[in-house]
Amino acid sequence: MIFRRMVRILLAVASIAAIASVCTPAAAQLYRWTDKSGRTHVTDTPPPADAKNVKALSGTGGGSATAPGGPEPFALTAARKSNPVTLYSTRGCEACDEARKLLNERGVPFREISVNSEQELEELKKAVGSNSVPSMIVGSFVQKGFEPNAYNRALDAAGYPKAGLLPPRSQAEPAPAAPGEAPAAADEPTERLGPYAPGAPRQPRTTPKK
Repeated sequence: MIFRRMVRILLAVASIAAIASVCTPAAAQLYRWTDKSGRTHVTDTPPPADAKNVKALSGTGGGSATAPGGPEPFALTAARKSNPVTLYSTRGCEACDEARKLLNERGVPFREISVNSEQELEELKKAVGSNSVPSMIVGSFVQKGFEPNAYNRALDAAGYPKAGLLPPRSQAEPAPAAPGEAPAAADEPTERLGPYAPGAPRQPRTTPKK
């Protein structure tokens, strides 16, 4: 009787262990690799046969590729160098807030320019071809307006790690300029012009004495 009870207990423990091993998700393997175009990718599936510079990374399927405050992943460093992100926004713009939130949640470093002056508006028009905000520039690609799927596709194409692989950021909206603060004139000469230097005022002609 005691023997049979021990056998039943051992079988029950073995069954529980087997169920736990099936139900517990295994840690996903991450891979960093470069495609034939030279673009770096980080994926949770094995890279294609023609991939170069393949390196296995530790991590989980929904986790972060790096710990907060830890070293920056190579894929992020490469993407920042080749395809930096700039966000043009303006104060009181709900879509701009959503664009900033997406970049922060995905962990993408970015430069934000708040358009609140005529000079900044001209810079926006020159950069994106219109006065549309928000506008995101990724490398040479311009995305006008805010649409989450379009933003994520642009970041994916630029080689940024997929959503969920980087720790979130908390970059805030740029602070407004102080009242009366004006940008420095870029076309103002830095050196004193001589009487015959280019751009100097024309000097009156004098008639030599005879």
